[in-house]
This record gives sequence, C-alpha cells and structure tokens, in this order.
Amino acid sequence: MFRGSIVALVTPMTADGQVDFASLQQLVAFHLAEGSDGLVIMGTTGEAATLTLTEQHAVIKAVCEQVAGKIPVIAGNGAMATSEAIAKTAYFADLPIAGYLTVTPYYNKPTQKGMLAHFTAVAAATDKPVLLYNVPGRTGVDLLPATVAALARVPNIVGIKEATGSLARLTDLQALCPADFMLLSGDDASFAEFLLAGGHGVISVTANVAPATMAAICQAAANHDNTKVRHLDQSLQALHRDLFIESNPIPTKWALWRMGLMQSDFLRLPLTQMEPIHQPIIEQALQQAGIQYQDRN
Repeated sequence: MFRGSIVALVTPMTADGQVDFASLQQLVAFHLAEGSDGLVIMGTTGEAATLTLTEQHAVIKAVCEQVAGKIPVIAGNGAMATSEAIAKTAYFADLPIAGYLTVTPYYNKPTQKGMLAHFTAVAAATDKPVLLYNVPGRTGVDLLPATVAALARVPNIVGIKEATGSLARLTDLQALCPADFMLLSGDDASFAEFLLAGGHGVISVTANVAPATMAAICQAAANHDNTKVRHLDQSLQALHRDLFIESNPIPTKWALWRMGLMQSDFLRLPLTQMEPIHQPIIEQALQQAGIQYQDRN
C-alpha cells in the first residue's frame, strides 16, 4: 500500500509568506516525473504547524487534484491533543487522500497507555488507512515496539514511519508486528540499511531534492541488489546529513529554490531562512549528488 520513496513535501511560500500554489504545482510535477512513490502533505517538513487548517486543506486539495490518483497522497493529521487530531482528520475527510500520517503527541509527553488510546481514537475517526509516526527527537516521546504491535491490531492502522534511525528498533518491530504492517524509515541517513534489513520504504526529506535517486534506491532494495543500493546511497550521504544542518525544512527549501523549483525559500516564523555560512555546504552536497542548481544571487 505505502511503499518505496515517499516524499515529505515542503510547502512553498511567496516572499510575503503566502502559500505559493504555482511553485507547489511545479514541485508535484517534478515528483511525478522523477518517479516518487507517494507524497506526504502537511507533515513536519510541510510546516503544518504554522499553516491554518484552511490553508492545509487547500494545499492537500491542490496536490490531490494534480496527482489524480497516480501516486498516494498522505495527509498529516497529528496534534498535541487527541481531540484536535480527530478534528483535523474530520476536516480533511472530504479529500481524496490515500491515508493519514499521525505523529505522536508532542510536548506533553504522554505515556505508552496514553499513546495507545490516542492513536486508537484517531483511527476510529476515519475509515482511511493510518500510518503512525514516531520521531522522538522532535516530539520528546518514544512510541515503543510493544505499543506499536498493539496498535497494529487496529484494522486501519497499517504501518509506521519510524524515525529513530535504529536498526535494532526495526528488528523489534519485525518480530512483533504482522508481516503486512508497513515499516517505513523516517531517517534518511540510515534508510538504505533499513531497506536492506527488510523495511518497506521511506518517508524522506532528501527525496524533495533527489527524488529519482531515492526512488532508484528503493527499487534496487526491492530487487535485493544490495551493491546498487549502497552505491546510490553513498552519493546522497552529504544531503542526508546537511539538509539538517539547520532545522528542517530550512536547508531543503533553500536547495529547492536554488534548483529553480520554487520562487522563494521563505519560511514562516519561528523558522527563518538559512544562514549564508551554510549555503556553500548545501551547494557541495548538491554537487556530490549530481544535482544541478542555479545562481540565484
């Protein structure tokens, strides 16, 4: 259902901070042409935290209309409060999305019991598939494998984006969860080894700027071509690292702007545009990956 290279898509904005739908259309066309296997809209990389629900709905709707069912479109519906996550789920219910990506509640640090109840309630609010999202570095809480296994019994909870970067965590999930439960990496730096160890795909930041190579790595892994996986991934290691040199998606938006895929690298506060000292580092990472970019000075 959800496999391969799935892009955690940025939300392009104009220089005055409005959603840039023209650039959004260009980005989606880029990913359709480059072979991405799916798009996550309004996740962390999409700056959902600073967009209104009306704006989020409009962005997801525009992407769905352009994609027209060619690849899955997954909507982020996470929130600190269970009631808010349920409300977001209902607000997006009219959209032709393939499913939801639901992050662990952040900041308030619920227990495993609380997260079990939270995800069960959110899943009950929709008949669409739900992917769990575990990213302790962002949320301050870790969804443990035993809890994931309990949630995997909920019929429409179909997988997890696991962003700890731990291959031991993958092994634990494989041992506890059904074979058809989708295990997706949320850590670009280790995703290739995650795939080679039996993972089903990745929800990726790097795929914003290197979609064809990310898709090729996933295909090579599906073909059990370990040598090709590692060879291709080596060219992306600098991107995997340096796209996080400042808070995501700051460097990614700057890279996409330099690639001519967006008219601006604007982000809404409290995120700010990338510091000039980091620009040569991203340029070098793009060069290592064989990605052309423009002089936008």
